[in-house]
Amino acid sequence: MAVGSRLRHVVESQQFSRALLEELFVRSEEMKREPHHFIGRLAGQVMAALFYEPSTRTRLSFEAAMLRLGGTTMGTDNAREFSSAAKGETLEDTIRIVSGYADVIVVRHKEEGAAKRAAAVSAVPIINAGDGPGQHPTQALLDLYTIRDELSKIDGVRVAMVGDLANGRTVRSLTYLLSKFKDIKLWFVAPPQVAMGDDLKAHLDEHHVPWVETEDLNAVLPDVDVVYMTRIQKERFTDPEAYNAVKGVYRMDKASMTLMRKYAILMHPLPRVDEIAPEVDEDPRAAYFRQARNGLHIRMALLDKLLS
Repeated sequence: MAVGSRLRHVVESQQFSRALLEELFVRSEEMKREPHHFIGRLAGQVMAALFYEPSTRTRLSFEAAMLRLGGTTMGTDNAREFSSAAKGETLEDTIRIVSGYADVIVVRHKEEGAAKRAAAVSAVPIINAGDGPGQHPTQALLDLYTIRDELSKIDGVRVAMVGDLANGRTVRSLTYLLSKFKDIKLWFVAPPQVAMGDDLKAHLDEHHVPWVETEDLNAVLPDVDVVYMTRIQKERFTDPEAYNAVKGVYRMDKASMTLMRKYAILMHPLPRVDEIAPEVDEDPRAAYFRQARNGLHIRMALLDKLLS
């Protein structure tokens, strides 16, 4: 799906080369710095957004990105009820139809692998906006861009991923991207019930990226450059008791922040529940709102790459 600098669909982080990532980051910076130069680049083109799961940041940032580039948008934020899926239509048939109306389709779905299924039948580019517990590659792009923007580097960073790592598609996607850089070290901080999957650990081993697994967040905080918090995803649990056993297990507050390095950053893909206290928002190391804003320019660069 990615060959050299060319890009057709965006369904998983593994398809991005380091060169392609750096190209997108440079273009994102240009769009942030001189947005007037890109007005109208996608005039006459249409983006369809099919969201079978709820979204605020991803959907609105994609729509804003397309509009700022001069294109138009259409779609639904509750495709399970307000599309023919409610009548039993398959995802594949929906994509076949919508690809006749739009120039690019952004899909969020509850089932892992849904984006690949969509890409297999679509006549236009598919962008995976999250497929259940699978991946969320455009979130990983903006996460990696944020690390680069905040720390002025990616090579050599030490990253702690905290929370629901078993169901967290954002941490999975970001792990794949980080493995493309040099001298990376990762800490996976989670209860055993929601530990990082063995497939990701095997991938890191294959690419000679060291990782540590632990349940002790406070012990890790002084050693890392990035703390990437995630919420425990209640919607991924079928057993309420299993969820209750791990909810609220980690929480960043002012006391936790004193353990972090002075230049380190705290990230979160949002939405947060109770894993970051509101009092932390005023700390300059709290990067999560800046992180969310970066989604606009990364998605502008990506749409431009796919459609220009």
